[in-house]
Amino acid sequence: MPSASTPTVPARESATRQPPAAERVYAHIKDAVLDRRYEGGMLLTEGELAEAVGVSRTPVREALLRLEVEGLIKLYPKKGALVLPVSAQEIADVVETRLLVEKHAAAKAVPATEALLDELAELLETMREQAASGDLAAVSVTDRAFHAAIVRSAGNQILDRLYDQLRDRQLRMGVAVMHAHPDRIAKNIAEHAEILEALRAGDADAATGVVQRHVSWVRHLAQGETR
Repeated sequence: MPSASTPTVPARESATRQPPAAERVYAHIKDAVLDRRYEGGMLLTEGELAEAVGVSRTPVREALLRLEVEGLIKLYPKKGALVLPVSAQEIADVVETRLLVEKHAAAKAVPATEALLDELAELLETMREQAASGDLAAVSVTDRAFHAAIVRSAGNQILDRLYDQLRDRQLRMGVAVMHAHPDRIAKNIAEHAEILEALRAGDADAATGVVQRHVSWVRHLAQGETR
């Protein structure tokens, strides 16, 4: 029996307890920014956000301050929060960092384990299904998971954490570019298949070459070029 000094929490109450209000607001805004329901250039007001989530304005302010630190919004006193657009410089910086990490990881992944190859094949199939259903936000999430699996396989925890820090920026850029260039989705998936086949063949040069071409196209599109 539990002691009198250790009150128990009913299982149903514990299971249905919601996260703190500020955390709910933070998740709501961040998800909406990443999947472009709140697009770059949109001005968000505390009142509208409080009503959308069903909370007071105090947790909204706390969540907005956190999101400003992460670089997703810019606060303007007495006006609201501006959703910051993805800039060409930000895309270039993220692409440069991704190439440094991902080419190293792809080379180190050879010879690839069966576990990695199976995981990549499953993610690739999931991407095809999501693309067929038109869920571009989900495609972007799975796309990122595909690359993250290769980075994780390198076994370098510092690089793994660095890559994870790029997650939100990658997701946001991925959704934005896919909406702007829907014809690119099929080619994107085809290049994932090329990376998988190069790893399966144990060809490190081919794997890093496809990664170079695959990741670089985002920067080309940001500069107004097409590939």
